[in-house]
Formats: sequence, C-alpha cells, structure tokens
Amino acid sequence: MNIAGAVLGRLIKAVLTLLAIAVLNFFLIHAAPGDPAAVLAGEAGAADEQMIADLRAQFGLDQPFYIQLWTYVRNVLTLDLGYSFRQGAPVLELILDRLPATLILTMSAFGISLTCGIMLGVAASARVGKLADSLLTGFALIFYATPLYWAALMAVLVFSVQLGWLPGFGYETVGADYSGFQRVGDILAHLVLPALTLGLFFMAVYMRMTRASMLEVAQQDFVKTARAKGLSPAVIRRRHILRNALLPVVTLAGLQAGQLIGGAVLTETVFAWPGIGRLMFESLAARDYNTILGVFLVSAAMVILFNIVTDIVYRLIDPRIRHSA
Repeated sequence: MNIAGAVLGRLIKAVLTLLAIAVLNFFLIHAAPGDPAAVLAGEAGAADEQMIADLRAQFGLDQPFYIQLWTYVRNVLTLDLGYSFRQGAPVLELILDRLPATLILTMSAFGISLTCGIMLGVAASARVGKLADSLLTGFALIFYATPLYWAALMAVLVFSVQLGWLPGFGYETVGADYSGFQRVGDILAHLVLPALTLGLFFMAVYMRMTRASMLEVAQQDFVKTARAKGLSPAVIRRRHILRNALLPVVTLAGLQAGQLIGGAVLTETVFAWPGIGRLMFESLAARDYNTILGVFLVSAAMVILFNIVTDIVYRLIDPRIRHSA
C-alpha cells in the first residue's frame, strides 16, 4: 500500500474516532457535578429559580439528555462547537484565537526535546561507560523525575525574577506595540522558558531511548559486516546505526506528542501563556461545558494528527513497512 492510500485510510478512521471521543466526552462532562446556569446566575447576583430556568432554556440545558447529545453530535459534524455562555462568543472562534499560541509552544517544545534528545543520546552511546555518558544519563534521570509544575515555577523564579534574563509570563510584552521582527523577537523571548520547561521531560525520555537503541543496533550483524568492510566509525554510526535506531524513537515521539497537549495545560497556566490549555483550565472553573468539550475535541484531533504524521515519517524512515503494508 502506498503512502497516499495509507493516509486516506487513517483519515477515515480518524473521523470515526473523533466522533466516538465527542460522544464519550459529552457523557463524562454532563456526569460531572455542577450546573452552569446556576454558576451564571450566581455571578449575575440573581440566583433565583426563575433566572436559572431561563438560562437553562436559553442554552438548551432543559432538553432531555438524548436531544442534547444528538444536537451536539450534529453540530460537531458541521464544525459548530457551540456557544460559550461564559465568554459570550462561539467556541470555535475562542479556540482558533488561542490555538496558534498552543501550537507554537508545543511544536517548539517537541522540536527542542526530540532534536536535543537524539543528539545527546547519540553522544552518550558513543562514549558509553565514560564520564560523559554518566553525566548525560544522570542529567536525563533528573529531568525525567522533576515534576513539570515545579520546573516551571523554578524557571520563573531563577531566570525571570532573580536573574531577569527572560520574561516569565505572557505571550508578548503588554502595551509595547511591537511589529515585524521586533514583535517576533519579543514572542520568542517569552517562549523560551515555557518551551524549555515543557521539553525537558521529553528530552530526557528521547535521550535515554536513543542511547539504548543505538547500543542495541550496534550489536547487530549488519553493523559488524559494515565494520568488516572497513567503513569508518562515523559513517557506520550515521548511515547504519542511527537510521535503524531512530525507528523506536520516532514511534515513541509520535505517541508522546499528544502528551505535550496535556503538559501544556500546566505550562500555560504557570507562564500565563494564552493557549487552549489555559482556556480549558479557565472553562473548568466556570462550568463552561461547550468550551471544555470543544477544547477536548480539538486536542484529540491534534493527537490523532500527530499519530498520522508519525506513521508517514515511520514509512519514510523504514522502506520495509511500505513494501509489507
């Protein structure tokens, strides 16, 4: 099967998976305690029964559960994620407004963690048993064991509050009115701490996986044959060992790419990064069901997309999959 056919098959499965996720999320959200109409009425300072009943009727919360479910699924199929009664705007508009910030953060963290993890893993495998290998492995264990929220808070305290090297909060400097490359530089400065904090954990995982995979592949017969032919160690490591060692790393990276979305919730909250993770956190406190469901659905779509991209990259790295599929 060629790559185009495989992608088409995965896209069809992705649509069905998203529908199943949408239905499951709807059940879970509505099973949670709390009435959004009562929350809104309380914020308005008039939490009487009539106002609550009017709000429930306005947002369709007075309808039977199966009608609410059918309405939601029908709207999802037309890309209508509903209306945020908390923020007074369509949910899709709110998500699209904040999605670029989340994509910038997660893609930056993913790129940093994967690139640095592979490079450090290759360096550690080339110096196995030496001091450099021990130091790199030790740092990887520290980063792996450090809680994400603690690392985020320490990063703000050290590099922003104490040293003043980098901004600790926000997406860009409020009121600066930068434009062009100056604005890009300002956003990049605000991105450094949250991206590094989010990427440290995954960098440690990829570093250890790359190191272990490189050492395992180096013992294979085809590598011994390459050495017998007189190829240089650098060529063997780059052309024969690394390419085959990357297969499990790519698989793991594709599976864990979706976890970056979950990690972004904590990171965006600590660093006041205006992404969909922070939007979901704010919506949970406000019982904004439509926004929560919309963020869940978009996050699931991103995870599925990452998995499809991983399959494509995997097929490009290992031609045997294209011929056997």
